[in-house]
Amino acid sequence: MGLPLALTLGEPAGIGPDITLALWREREQRRLPPFYVLGDPGFLRARARLIGIDIEIAEAAPADAAACFPRALPVVPLGFAVTAAPGVPDDTSAPAAIGAIERAVADVTQGRAAAVVTNPIAKSVLYRAGFTYPGHTEFLAHLVRDENGVAPHPVMMLWAPELAVVPVTIHIPFAEVRAQLTRELIVRTARIVDRDMRRRFGLAAPRLVASGLNPHAGEDGTLGREEREIIEPALAELRADGIDIRGPLPADTMFHAAARATYDVALCMYHDQALIPIKTLAFDHGVNTTLGLPFVRTSPDHGTAFALAGTGHAHPESLAASLHLASRLARTRIPEPAT
Repeated sequence: MGLPLALTLGEPAGIGPDITLALWREREQRRLPPFYVLGDPGFLRARARLIGIDIEIAEAAPADAAACFPRALPVVPLGFAVTAAPGVPDDTSAPAAIGAIERAVADVTQGRAAAVVTNPIAKSVLYRAGFTYPGHTEFLAHLVRDENGVAPHPVMMLWAPELAVVPVTIHIPFAEVRAQLTRELIVRTARIVDRDMRRRFGLAAPRLVASGLNPHAGEDGTLGREEREIIEPALAELRADGIDIRGPLPADTMFHAAARATYDVALCMYHDQALIPIKTLAFDHGVNTTLGLPFVRTSPDHGTAFALAGTGHAHPESLAASLHLASRLARTRIPEPAT
């Protein structure tokens, strides 16, 4: 029997607990891979009663989770009680969310789990508790820094069968994009995307495209020079390395069906340039996956949805897609060539 997936609780006051409970109840019809939840069993039992889900919840170690999964939702206790009410984070929210992430990474790096799947967190709640990272992605990289304290460069990819996108700059104000968008950042990001599309997604020859930063990709320099001075030199360097990448392309013509058929991943220069098209095309089933890490990590492509928490109306499709993709990537990873 293969290793289970480690699923974090996420923000306890959000919809993560709700969709986790709903999915385990539908595990057979959705053909879900075995997973265990890192959290508070008592809290999950109370949430299940609140939303009217009658399921068995069992405390289990990761080693027992796969065998337990068909009959009960396996929960690995983190050692403290969670008390947050739906939509109302309290002082237990941040330790629960952070502790689950830390334990999930430890489990996957120490061979107890096949991959990490993270439920949504509320960054504002974590910030108030002293959390200093822009988000999940950067914190995950911090947790696997090397003996010299150097963390890997994490790359956020939003994936769905219809489209895969990577924002080169991520969680920064739009006013700072131009200052942080460099040739070096584009090259580093694209190399990681090309590598992980090969070794994790099993593509022998990934086809990448890159957007411009400005309208009409700069209109030959008349609407901005970032394409000529930053993006085009970066793409030329990547092509010289043998990476199949086209661009810079006008972002407004990259995402219709005929265009999407010509590439596997679109690199976009800033957050919304990437996320608007995929959330338009695949809002309910898109998956956030982090490339560049020494393990597989996926997450639903939505937030905590406090207004839906505890109502029983939250949709679990994106979490289901995250579990399936994590299982697929963990199974199909191709080792890097020996050097």
